[in-house]
Amino acid sequence: MTDLLRRIEDIVAPTIVGMGFELVRVAMSRGGTLQIMIEPADGRPMDVEDCATLSRALSAVLDVEDPISDAYTLEVSSPGIDRPLTRPKDYARWSGHLARIETTVPVEGRRRFKGTLVGLDDGVVRLRLDDGKEAAVPLDAISKAKLELTDRLIEEHRQALEGAGQTH
Repeated sequence: MTDLLRRIEDIVAPTIVGMGFELVRVAMSRGGTLQIMIEPADGRPMDVEDCATLSRALSAVLDVEDPISDAYTLEVSSPGIDRPLTRPKDYARWSGHLARIETTVPVEGRRRFKGTLVGLDDGVVRLRLDDGKEAAVPLDAISKAKLELTDRLIEEHRQALEGAGQTH
């Protein structure tokens, strides 16, 4: 993560937390889009109004602090079903689900892994691979990780929406 993205995180995090949400990720695209990914702290599903409300609040905070000198577009979004795994707690929360992981350096002779998340122990993400073996990937070596879309993940998301009284 760049110094600019860390600075933006520091600027927006108090507002996000104060409004009852958690910061999942801050990213900047080459096209000039600043993406701030959030989710409700209470675990309920995100809705469009949540994104709109947070977008207005974060836009105001970023206008005051002005951390980006060039023109940019602000995008506030939810992580979605096949969400990125960005925080240590994500690996525990999504244990049992299929994930793809990329590393900055080779781990066990490779940089890409796909398997079922077993969890996180002492800074090491454990994955059960398709061949039944378990891979141990240090958290600090992970450059990118996300859940894979599966029927089980879709069903869990559907149940969460029903539990929150929402429909598609």
